[in-house]
Amino acid sequence: MQYQKLGNTSLNVSKLSYGASPLGGVYGDVDQSQATRTVHAALDLGINFIDCSPYYGMTKAETMLGKALKGIPRDQYFLSTKAGRYGPEDFDMSEQRIRKSLDESLERLGVEEVDVFFLHDIEFVDLDIVLHESLPCMEKLKEEGRIRYYGITGYPLKPFREVIRQFQVDCILSYCRYGLHDTSLASLLDYLDENEVGVVNASPACMGLLTSRGAPDWHPAGSDLRKRAQKAVDFCQAQGVDITQIALQFSAQHSGIPTTLVGTANPAFIAQNVEWINEPLSTELVDEVRSILAGPDSVWSSGLPENNDL
Repeated sequence: MQYQKLGNTSLNVSKLSYGASPLGGVYGDVDQSQATRTVHAALDLGINFIDCSPYYGMTKAETMLGKALKGIPRDQYFLSTKAGRYGPEDFDMSEQRIRKSLDESLERLGVEEVDVFFLHDIEFVDLDIVLHESLPCMEKLKEEGRIRYYGITGYPLKPFREVIRQFQVDCILSYCRYGLHDTSLASLLDYLDENEVGVVNASPACMGLLTSRGAPDWHPAGSDLRKRAQKAVDFCQAQGVDITQIALQFSAQHSGIPTTLVGTANPAFIAQNVEWINEPLSTELVDEVRSILAGPDSVWSSGLPENNDL
């Protein structure tokens, strides 16, 4: 496993990190034994950064992750969780709720602090609230020693630029914006590097779109993108390759992205992912798959209209 510094933090994170959202049952039922085996497999294979949120499974993912981490020395992993999003339409980024959310997450996770605390999907909230209440609260929590570092997450790139222009956030978590279907995040990397902001790139398989099983019903991708994704899946299968392997390798190979976050509740898949990132990537195959996936609808709207922009 390779490791790289996350922005200006002291966190030397693994090239592949573990996203615990599947422990909340978003892709199917998961029991505690399965969750524990998956988390332990990730750690055993050298993954040292784990991300979660109270939103995943309506706190179920945090609860299962906390039980899975019980007894493991705290210095063996970095842990991040989030505040601000608690349901599909439930957002609250007030200082009072952020502080309460942190207390609740720490209890579920069984730890005294998190290494990174994120504001979850800031594009759904008026940025004035984020800038004048939420982020000052995060800074205070860091000063108080309740969290080590803080950051923001979201899908549109515009809010990242606006926040970083005004705050020295430690890192961002961006999902589905650097992968085979869309590389828009690349346009932001120089700006992030100049401001010493770390990058966590999540969901190289685009929340299940670039997998043999296909996107779940709740996925925001339109019908044309889904059809192109299926065509890309079929093409890869004809070449004897899993499209998820190509998607992961493509995302993880970018030198400006310290860590790529993958989610699964299957320990065998974790082992497979670690094996994949150590294998050579076929540029010719990548070019062909990206050509199949290319289209104007590869990016979708998310959050408030004024926050949507490439």
